[in-house]
This record gives sequence, C-alpha cells and structure tokens, in this order.
Amino acid sequence: MFTTVGRRQQHQEIAAYLRQRIREGQIPPGEPIPSEADLCRQFDCARGTIRQAIATLRNEGLISSGQGRRSRVLDTVPTQSFDGVISFSQWCHNSGVEPGQQTQWVTKRPAGPELAARLNISPADHIVSVYRLRLMDGAPAMVERLNYTLDAGQHVLMFDTDSGSIYQQLINSGVDISYATRTIDAVPAEEEDAQLLGVQPGTPLLRVRRHAFTLDGTPIEASDDRYLSDKANFTVTTVRGNPSPISMVSTHEELPAGASSS
Repeated sequence: MFTTVGRRQQHQEIAAYLRQRIREGQIPPGEPIPSEADLCRQFDCARGTIRQAIATLRNEGLISSGQGRRSRVLDTVPTQSFDGVISFSQWCHNSGVEPGQQTQWVTKRPAGPELAARLNISPADHIVSVYRLRLMDGAPAMVERLNYTLDAGQHVLMFDTDSGSIYQQLINSGVDISYATRTIDAVPAEEEDAQLLGVQPGTPLLRVRRHAFTLDGTPIEASDDRYLSDKANFTVTTVRGNPSPISMVSTHEELPAGASSS
C-alpha cells in the first residue's frame, strides 16, 4: 500500500488549474488570464485566495505582473523553485498531479567505493539508502535510489517513507540542503526497475542523477531517479549575456569535480 501527501490548499488548486490551462494552450501567450472576479465566482473563494494563486504563477514566470491590468500569459512552461527541483512531491503538486510512493526498502549500509567518492567519505562509512517507486495520480512514473550520508540519513530512518516527501522530512529536521546539481541522460530499464514500472526490460528511461550539498559544499546526497519517458521532460530558458543554468558536457570528457554525479 502507498500513501499520498496531504490535500493541497485552495490557492494551490487554483494555481494548478490555471497552470494546466496555460500549458495546454487554452490561454496562449499574450492572452489575459480570467479576472479575479470570475475566478472568485468559479471557485467560490475570497479575492485574497485568488491573488495568492496568481502570485504563484507570476513568481514562476508564467504571467505578467499586471500593474493595474489583468495579468497576461508570458510563457507555457513555468520556472521551478529549488523545492520543485529537489522534491518529486512538490513537483507533482506544482504540476497539478497527486504524488504517491511505494517503498521497496530502506537500509543502512557501508557506502562502498562509488558512493563514497560521490559523498566524500570512506567506503566503510555507513550511508542510508532508499529504493522507492514513485506514482503520479496512482500510476507508476519513476523509480528512485536515494543515498544519504549518515548525518542526514538518520532522519530518514526515523521517517515512514510511504507517508510522503523525504525531502520535506529532511528540511523539517534541520538538514542543510543548500544547492544541488543534476545530470540528465537516458538508460535502458533494468529488470528490477522494469517490473515496478510495468515496462519491458531495456525500455529507455530518463535518468536524473542528483548531487546535493550543504552551504559549505559538503555533499550529503547522491541519488538516481529514473522516469518513464512519457512522464517528464526538461525545458531550459537561456538569455544572451547571462550564465545558463544548464551545461552540455561531452560524455567523452571527464566532468569537473563535484559535477559528475548530480
């Protein structure tokens, strides 16, 4: 059995509704979103709730500031907060999808050479590892292999990993997660993953390797998420003269230290 996280607040539901309409082209770029009065009537809520939802979309770069006029759609793909990048549950909520999880196992074990190198610890040092199937609206979407240093992972051992977001549990426990890098590629589904996802072994999966750090640069997480290809894709906006948030790296070249297992 799996457990989903708690119900969203009304302003989050309204933001998800508008976000979906924008994403599906029902409100194309340049067009105004519905008025506050219309949305209040549709959702039977106060203007403050509507304004909170609109502020969320504005912060995501989806709509204009309005400045006394109705906000207009700027783009069809929202930017993501740090929480939305790190947390599958938060990403699902922002996408108007209900997240879920089925934990396969949680274990405390020696890191071994590969993870020790990624976490900057000794191979004999213990880490906490989690293997979970993640769900979107009850359907398989992704398998995740989470690996934490023991200092961070001890909070996972005390948490019911079928109850919701491990990331939120870490934040609530005071774990310093300051920044993260991600490496994205495609890999064939291994037999164990294929069985959980309901696909044939060898099916292409979108792999996202995440490397999370504390403010002082200490690595605390080295994880591996593998998505069904129809469940997620990545969009990056770049602006001339500004650094890009994404780097394209040749697989024939050695990555910079600290970036090889994001």
